[in-house]
Amino acid sequence: MADYNAPVWDLQFALETLADIGSIGDWPDFADFDAEMVEPVLAEAARFIEDTVAPLNRTSDTVGAVWNEDASVTTAPGFIDAYRAYVESGWGAVPFDPSYGGGGFPWSVALTLQEMLNSASMAFALCPLLTQGGIDLLAHHASEGQRETWLPKLVSGEWSATMNLTEPDAGSDVGALRTKAERQEDGTYRITGQKIFITYGEHDMTDNIVHLVLARTPDAPPGTKGISTFIVPKYLLDDDGNPTIKNDVRCSSIEHKLGIHGSPTCVLQFGDEEGAIGELIGDENRGMEYMFTMMNNARLSVGTQGVAIAERAYQDAVDYSTERTQGRALGAPAGTSSPIIDHPDVRRNLMTMRAYIEAMRGLAILDAAAVDAEGHHPTEDGRTAGAERAAMLTPITKAWCTDTGCDITSIAVQIHGGMGFVEETGVAQHFRDARINPIYEGTNGIQALDLVGRKLPMRGGEVIADLFADIDRTIASASPVETLKEAADQLADALSTCKASTELLLSRMASGEMRDAFSGATPYCTMLGHLCGGWALLQQAIAAAERQEAGDADVRLESKITTTRFYCDQILPKVRGLAPAVAADADVLFALDPAAFGAAT
Repeated sequence: MADYNAPVWDLQFALETLADIGSIGDWPDFADFDAEMVEPVLAEAARFIEDTVAPLNRTSDTVGAVWNEDASVTTAPGFIDAYRAYVESGWGAVPFDPSYGGGGFPWSVALTLQEMLNSASMAFALCPLLTQGGIDLLAHHASEGQRETWLPKLVSGEWSATMNLTEPDAGSDVGALRTKAERQEDGTYRITGQKIFITYGEHDMTDNIVHLVLARTPDAPPGTKGISTFIVPKYLLDDDGNPTIKNDVRCSSIEHKLGIHGSPTCVLQFGDEEGAIGELIGDENRGMEYMFTMMNNARLSVGTQGVAIAERAYQDAVDYSTERTQGRALGAPAGTSSPIIDHPDVRRNLMTMRAYIEAMRGLAILDAAAVDAEGHHPTEDGRTAGAERAAMLTPITKAWCTDTGCDITSIAVQIHGGMGFVEETGVAQHFRDARINPIYEGTNGIQALDLVGRKLPMRGGEVIADLFADIDRTIASASPVETLKEAADQLADALSTCKASTELLLSRMASGEMRDAFSGATPYCTMLGHLCGGWALLQQAIAAAERQEAGDADVRLESKITTTRFYCDQILPKVRGLAPAVAADADVLFALDPAAFGAAT
């Protein structure tokens, strides 16, 4: 396994060209932020992550987290020290409100740090990822007293947070959950029930764990309308805000998983004795509304995990392909053995990995920039536009980047050949770790249904039309650039296909043909992922060409243009191939009786 080298230049370039990070500093909410700080911050974060976190990745997989008989969890070797250093360095606090100890940076900058941390060790990075979601939920929906109590320690990272939704009989169908919350005379609630798949639900890296738990009060209506959200800490606080008495929360086991072995995925039991003490957040029966703040934040982050794990796998594949010699490349001297990177098929695989990664990274940063605008743009129209763009892009980012991340880690195994199939090289770990990303925080099928059923109809279809108009403008800017004309033509063709598919789906929903529309949702989401990835690349390629025209001789600018051309010429045509799957009706999907799926053929 190669050492991890953070792609600082590419992250910085994407922030400048896609997030317009220089202009964000002019917004009043970011008065203390200086865009000139971004480059040194990225460089210093990269150094810390490369030196402190990346070396833990292998042992996080081979040793992993361990559940103990006393219901505690011991994290993988090195995690405690690395996490302590992470907290002391302040990296987790970068994007949060300075009122609670945060750094006040834009979320788009924080996302680049998040990518690097997940590339270094996704299992390690999951702890601050869940904490970030908890901070967002509390910042938006908790009372001022609750914010003052819980946020400073969560922002600093001294305490961590969890998201407690899933139960044995309530996975994606959250409305089926059974965990109960009984009101007490002192205003608290007694929580009883079981939650499963709780990431970092128990561990030894922080002084307290703040569980954010979905539960039902006794008179709550059925389904998602009857869910409330509660703060249920591992340790109750004394009058000075210090953790003291253990709450009635117990980790009964951790899961044995395909990957991310260093991240403890816990089964939590609330209320073995008198019930865990919890505080209600906001109003009763509005828990799903509040939790979606956390989930939407997490979905963008999970999409970034898809980028991150693909980047790490790509670096390993590049390293291996330049060192491994096998066969004689075309034109090489007779009797010699060539590095496999000189063979056309390996080169195609590497270019495919590179192009997808840069496209995915660009899409995630476009999404994060929309989140920044939603929360901080100085005008109401700007905030509304940001909210609409983030709503449209987030399901695409989550689904497309994580599906593609799995594909890229698989290509990395392929490049390693037989050595990729054995664990000693470490590349198989990336393949296994990546597989959870299309599943958690809403499976990718759910993301596609959300995109088609909820996001396309926004403002009568005008939100997606605004996105398409922005892509049209990029195409118009690229077309006069000689080196980008063909790429612009390919993006225009993909856009035309996506427009036609969008009109079809909107028409079907308007006519009540929901099953037909939903049957095409997944290929449609994939189609838009490819389109938006190409759009992100072409925007960067235009900026690269402009810098070259101005005399900048940085070879990385030419690499960006070449990568964009490859993507548009050889990957983007997949959009046209997906159109028939979007257009097909549901009849063939439901033509077989369920019993026929088990019949011998």
